[in-house]
Formats: sequence, C-alpha cells, structure tokens
Amino acid sequence: MAGSEPGGGAPLVPAPVKKPGSLFSRIVVGLFLAAVAIADIWWGGPAFTLMIAAGVGIVLWEWGAMHQTPVAWRISGLAVLAAVSLFAHLDQPLTALAVLGCAILLFLLLSMLVRMPGKRWLSTGLAYAGLPAIALIWLRAQPDGFALVMWTMALVWATDIFAYFAGRAIGGPKIWIAVSPNKTWAGLVGGMLGAGLFSALFGLYRGWPISFVLLLLMGMALAVVAQAGDFFESWLKRRAGVKDSGRILAGHGGMMDRVDGLVPVACLVALWFGLQPPAEFVALSRLEMFA
Repeated sequence: MAGSEPGGGAPLVPAPVKKPGSLFSRIVVGLFLAAVAIADIWWGGPAFTLMIAAGVGIVLWEWGAMHQTPVAWRISGLAVLAAVSLFAHLDQPLTALAVLGCAILLFLLLSMLVRMPGKRWLSTGLAYAGLPAIALIWLRAQPDGFALVMWTMALVWATDIFAYFAGRAIGGPKIWIAVSPNKTWAGLVGGMLGAGLFSALFGLYRGWPISFVLLLLMGMALAVVAQAGDFFESWLKRRAGVKDSGRILAGHGGMMDRVDGLVPVACLVALWFGLQPPAEFVALSRLEMFA
C-alpha cells in the first residue's frame, strides 16, 4: 500500500511537494560548496581527512536526531567515526573496517539489551556514515587519488544536475511519488546520460587504461546508484516525518541531503578500485600538477 512502510512498520509520511525555490540561490550555494570540496580534495592529506570526518560526523548526528537517538549515544558514535577516519588516513583501511564493524555490532547488542529502537538505528547510521568515510579517505591516498575522488564526487554532481534539468524540461511520469514526488523517469535518464558522458570524457582526459564505452556504462550505472541513495534518504525522512535531514544550510536542508547519492557511490567505487590488480591500473594523468 502506498504510504506504508514495507514489512508492516511505521507508516510513511507522504512526501510534501516542494515549492519552487530560488534557483539562483541554490546555484550559488552549490558552486561555493563545490569549490571548497575541490580545493580540499586537491590539497589532500590531513585537510581532506578532516573534511570527510567532519562531514560524516554531521551525517551521523542528523541520522541520530532523525531517529531520536540519545545524545550520549550519538557522541559515542562520533568517537567511533573519528577513530575510523584516523585508521583510514594512516592507510589501514582493513583496521578501519574492523573497528567500524565491531562498533556496529556492539551498538546493536546494547540497543537490544535496553530495548530502545532509536538506539538500534544508530548501528545502521554508523555503517551509513562510516563506510563512505573509509572509502573516500582511502581512495584519496591512492595513485592519482585526486582524480579518483574527483571522478567519484563529480559523477554524483553530474547526475543531480542533468537529472534536475531533464526532469524540469521533459517532465513525464514520476518514479515514486510517495517518497520523492519530484523525481521523474526523464530526470533519471538525463542523469544517467550526463554521468555517463562525464565519466567517459574524464577518464579519457586522465588517460585511464579503461575503454571509453566501459567508462560510459560505469557512469550510467553509478548514476542509478546515486539516485537510489537519494530515494533511500528520502524514505528515511518520510518515515521519520521530517522535510529535511537538518538545517546546516538555510533553505538547503542538512548534510545528509547533500551527500545521499555520494554515500553508496563512494563505497562501490572503492570496492571496484580495490579489486583491480595494482599493476594494471596506472593513471596516466595528463594533469601532472594534480598527480
């Protein structure tokens, strides 16, 4: 039944149709955030790790607030994310994953003992915030890490931008009105095409040893993943009965609203890159200043 949570859980709150906002304001804020992110990605090192750690920390805090998790539990979760980010920064991703996994199990066990669902959700929140943190910090430390992280983030940006304009220009049938009433199939296709073209052209420009067609298909597939992440976060908000995940940016929602598509994409890119034979993925960058 539309408007009910799958599995018979709490009913979903119908998604409010957003009023047309100031496009100029959104563009300005988006460009500012993109400029800050790109500068930090280029800088790398501790500055990049701190940016990621701060970002996922805000995500976890918003997640806890959304599920009414006690503040003390949220603070404990922040400590876990700090440790996880540090291990990832020290090029120990497996240790970071182990710490994160142990913390998730521990919080889940404790929440079951005290029988408070709000606390139980924190375990899922730790995975939601911790996994992309490890992925992005680890990717930045790899050869041509600047390009890898830029490709990952810009794929999501391209998806959002092309989906937005294609959806507005073409319109048509909606994908899932109860969760995200503004998302259309035309927007999804536009986002896929935009992300695919960006992926292929960026890889060609950097001289990556991957075919143009494969990069195109990868970009299109990751665009679908990004949109799925957007829908998941929208579902969480409807379930909790909130319009935005937070108020970190007036009129632009919270941190979760900004990175919902990046979360699953970063994890998949890190997994894919980690499975590549090191000797066969050598970035033949044409931008030596960013190598």
